[in-house]
Amino acid sequence: MGSVNSRGHKAEAQVVMIGLDSAGKTTLLYKLKGYQLVETLPTVGFNVEPLEAPGHVSLTMWDVGGQTQLRANWKDYLEGTDVLVYVLDSTDEVRLPEAVAELMEVLNDPHMASVPFLVLANKQEAPDALPLLGIRDRLGLERFQDRSWELQACSALTGAGLPEALQSLRRLLKSRCHCVST
Repeated sequence: MGSVNSRGHKAEAQVVMIGLDSAGKTTLLYKLKGYQLVETLPTVGFNVEPLEAPGHVSLTMWDVGGQTQLRANWKDYLEGTDVLVYVLDSTDEVRLPEAVAELMEVLNDPHMASVPFLVLANKQEAPDALPLLGIRDRLGLERFQDRSWELQACSALTGAGLPEALQSLRRLLKSRCHCVST
């Protein structure tokens, strides 16, 4: 689905953003769009928004609901995905094993073979947030030698880390399709 011609026209990419319920996906989506803090409700189904990333990259961001009963439908959104964004609540250590299991299931989907992914460790502004090194180790990210991935600390509340997250998306897209100009 990602495409661009070599003359510098815009690249277009499909980005699917998933994670457990209450991880902050919708708040992140609207903060990335430049909105001030918006009050959100649990997403039933999905939100989809166009988004511009650095380097003339047009993203279509799919924010898919993360409640337990909706996760079975995640696979329906994976075909044609250029980059996966997995949002993790850095303060929810109790559900971290569940978050890891769900991420592994998605990455093992046949549509996700070689698709790069970005883990956004959200809620890093909270004093009880797990540090990035601990999150990386608990997720076992080093095992993914067959695909590009990045881990980025962020805060949907403050916007911290979101410019870096967009740069990560750009790098991951470049690794995927070699179509994004530098």
